[in-house]
Amino acid sequence: MSTTSQAATMTAPRSSVRWKIFLMMLFLIAINYIDRASLSVAMPLIAKEFDLSPTMQGMVLSAFFWTYALMQVPGGMLADKYKPRIVIACATVFWGAFQALAAVCTNTTALLLTRLGLGAAEAPIYPAGGKLNAIWMTQNERGRGATLLDGGAPLGAALGAIIITWLISSLGSWRLAFVVAGVGTVIAGVVAWWYIRNSPREHAGVNELEASYLEEAHATEHRAEPANLSGRSLDFFKYRSVWCMAIGWMCFNTVFYGLLTWMPNYLNKVHGFDIKAMGGASFIIFFSGFIGELIGGWIADKWKEAGGRPNVVMRTLFGIAAVVATVSIFSVAYVTNPVVVVALLSSTLFFLRWCGLFWCIPSILGTRNKIGFLGGVMNLGGNIGGISVPIIVGMIVQYTGSYFLALMFFAAAGVGLLLASTAIDYEKKIPV
Repeated sequence: MSTTSQAATMTAPRSSVRWKIFLMMLFLIAINYIDRASLSVAMPLIAKEFDLSPTMQGMVLSAFFWTYALMQVPGGMLADKYKPRIVIACATVFWGAFQALAAVCTNTTALLLTRLGLGAAEAPIYPAGGKLNAIWMTQNERGRGATLLDGGAPLGAALGAIIITWLISSLGSWRLAFVVAGVGTVIAGVVAWWYIRNSPREHAGVNELEASYLEEAHATEHRAEPANLSGRSLDFFKYRSVWCMAIGWMCFNTVFYGLLTWMPNYLNKVHGFDIKAMGGASFIIFFSGFIGELIGGWIADKWKEAGGRPNVVMRTLFGIAAVVATVSIFSVAYVTNPVVVVALLSSTLFFLRWCGLFWCIPSILGTRNKIGFLGGVMNLGGNIGGISVPIIVGMIVQYTGSYFLALMFFAAAGVGLLLASTAIDYEKKIPV
């Protein structure tokens, strides 16, 4: 390199490719949740066409999570072994294909099969994203990285309500709406392959300043890792923090997936929202969660940069989030004014989504070769909640004719989130 080129390299500002990659992950996760939410939004139409009882609706809504949960740990191990780029791109393309296939279903069995395929295809995206967070972010950036990654969930749920509702209304068919969503997802997978890389040095857009900055930060972090590692993944289950991570994420997902799958029906049946009003309210509620998630990540990183101990920072933020979300969702059961209901559900999601910071925990607890595995374990726990909550709520609604006990169930999960998240040690890597 010439002297002039070296001087230009030294004076140029540090590139910010890592943030662009996580904006792309935000985009991919948003698409992920648009595709998931599409069935919830279209369920009143599908239930009428296929003559589905509330319990059977719960089964169909739950089916996605059966394979999604089953494939979490294998998906995380794939990300550890084959690196995140190929796992993320392939997952996106395949789940787009299953989303589009749902459009040709003519009975409940076929619809269940496409949801099982969608769950299996989407499973690796979060563990691989957690792996990217460890590769591309420093310790004081991972809160924002985690909430950008996970912020796609409420953003996608918000946009999904609007986009799928608009597509169904414009095209006059939930089937055509599913085809459009699926094709768009496949295209997004191709774009992800084109832009994402497995390390900063592999990306043409990363300059020397950004590469060196990340390498120095990671070298400091890796020097603090425990020595004499056994390499046995099952040894993680000896530690309280790992169990509390999985249980806390399960409680979080019980509330979030409960709202994602049943809230449109709740607003329709209890408060008389039509499909357009339902879409608008869902957008407000879930977009509040997206804003809350970004704010939570920003507070965590800035507090740590100012010298806050990780245990104080994380336990305080998770504690506030769990308490406010629990009180808000509990209050919904006693309110009849639709505007107040939407405001309380928005408050629930705003604070609940601070728990997107959970996606920092795999890199906090695990060494660099185990982050994908731990992310898979965490999301397996989370999606046990995803499997059970649609069925439980469906049975509650069918046998009580009311959503009251369902809302109490969500409030109880909020208490579980508080207990589990404040019992994790955020300052010590596990020597496995």
